[in-house]
Amino acid sequence: MARSLKAVLTHLLLASGAFLSAMPFLWMLTTALKPESALYQPPLLVPTHFEWANFVKAWQAAPFPRFFLNSAVMTVGIVLAQTLFSAMAGYAFARMRFAGRDLLFFFVLGTMMIPFPVTLIPSFLVVNALGWIDTYNALIIPRAVSAFAIFLFRQFFLSLPKELEEAALIDGAGRLTIFFRIVLPLSTPVIAASAIFSFLFAWNDFLWPLLVTNSPDMRTVQVGLAMFQGQYGVFWTLLSAAATIVTLPAILAFLAAQRQFIAGITNTGLKE
Repeated sequence: MARSLKAVLTHLLLASGAFLSAMPFLWMLTTALKPESALYQPPLLVPTHFEWANFVKAWQAAPFPRFFLNSAVMTVGIVLAQTLFSAMAGYAFARMRFAGRDLLFFFVLGTMMIPFPVTLIPSFLVVNALGWIDTYNALIIPRAVSAFAIFLFRQFFLSLPKELEEAALIDGAGRLTIFFRIVLPLSTPVIAASAIFSFLFAWNDFLWPLLVTNSPDMRTVQVGLAMFQGQYGVFWTLLSAAATIVTLPAILAFLAAQRQFIAGITNTGLKE
């Protein structure tokens, strides 16, 4: 009896937490479906009248097809670059022996404690000196490596049995062959976890794309949302509708890789 009561209370607590976490998204959706005249009436979670035209107006209010294309190119580039480079670095830190390896790894972890605004101006100056302003290079290359992803891959690779790699070495395989043909195929969970983190980071990034892009043809969806804020007010219904559209790819990406994402996080231990 006590165990059943504990289970019920646990599920109620988890359900309450889930509802509180989902409440901002539900409120965004219900605001997107309200007519402008009902925006400041007594708040209702479910509107009495659904204004589906808000999504069409929001889509047509700005060049969102171009914004989505830019965000897609930037996000795919960052995800692929971070996954490849972080996996290679993580494998080097986990398996290869070289002078200063542990010190260098702690230095990489230390970069996670540096606030982004500290590196903002130097990064912008470098990108500007290279002539990359208003290009995809500026959106992708400065974000091509992630210290957190390196940490994830290193910890996962430490959990893999060394016997597989030693057998391959005896058969004459090189390090690159072992990495691409043995290690990576076994690393699907951590690859999914790293890709989801990279996707969410890149898709939701606002400040960096705002700084390194000038023309509307290079703006991303997050920067495009700012266009709904006028000089004398905010078009809340259209902004909520546009934010709902922009949020859908991130939700779908997480749902598609949810099982691998959870497996990657749980299998990434603290083995040394």
